Amino acid sequence: MRKTVLLIVPALLLGACTWGINPTPASQNVRTAWNGDVSGCRDLGKITVSVMDHVGPVDRNDIKVRDELQVMARNEAATMHADTIKPLADPSDGSQPWGAYQCGSRVIQPANAPGQPQPPQGGGAQTFPVKGN
Repeated sequence: MRKTVLLIVPALLLGACTWGINPTPASQNVRTAWNGDVSGCRDLGKITVSVMDHVGPVDRNDIKVRDELQVMARNEAATMHADTIKPLADPSDGSQPWGAYQCGSRVIQPANAPGQPQPPQGGGAQTFPVKGN
């Protein structure tokens, strides 16, 4: 009996890590400006969100943690009537600050440092036909 409890409890704790972190319908309209210039947008404030980045001695998957942080930031931004969020720093100990902005229909362009070439239009991918034998 004791061994069964010792096996079931950790499994339940690890499985419960993502329960309840789902995008809200309002957050579907919130964009993420990963490297975009939001200088033409109205700053609505700062959002700091946090999730569990480890369960006991076990570290959680970094990609999963980052994804959950973004979902939570988008959910919170929607309550502030923001339509764009931008990470202000990398995640640290399961916490990450985000900026919330109202940009309207303005398209967020990638931020390029002065002197850097603009990215090629059309995605910059080149395709080649496959030759069969």
